[in-house]
Amino acid sequence: MAILGIGADVVYVPRIINLVQRRGVDRFAARILNERELRDWKMVRVERDHNLFRDAQYLAVRWAVKEAAYKALYPTFRPVWKDLTYERLSAAGVKPTLSFHPKDQTSLPGAIHCSISHDGDYVFATVVVEV
Repeated sequence: MAILGIGADVVYVPRIINLVQRRGVDRFAARILNERELRDWKMVRVERDHNLFRDAQYLAVRWAVKEAAYKALYPTFRPVWKDLTYERLSAAGVKPTLSFHPKDQTSLPGAIHCSISHDGDYVFATVVVEV
């Protein structure tokens, strides 16, 4: 398969902390997460007892991977936040996945590969899209 695009993004977690402190963490989450991700978000948040840094890091991962995906898909596709679904590494050892479900599904890209890394205050995401 040929490569349609490659995208990368880096997010500074304290920037996300500032955003959620101003706008509210649930409001910010609702802006960038789709329905499936919001359900997962609510479950994970309860398990963590509302730790602000970990909440911000969780959201920063989704922000970074979706921004990287936009860069990899554009201009052939123009995804919005909720067209993309990120699923993290599972207990079964399956690598993280990113799926694209646009409202207009007349044409879709091929495989989407993503990688996330975080260290301290930074989250880095890369996305490669095949056709």
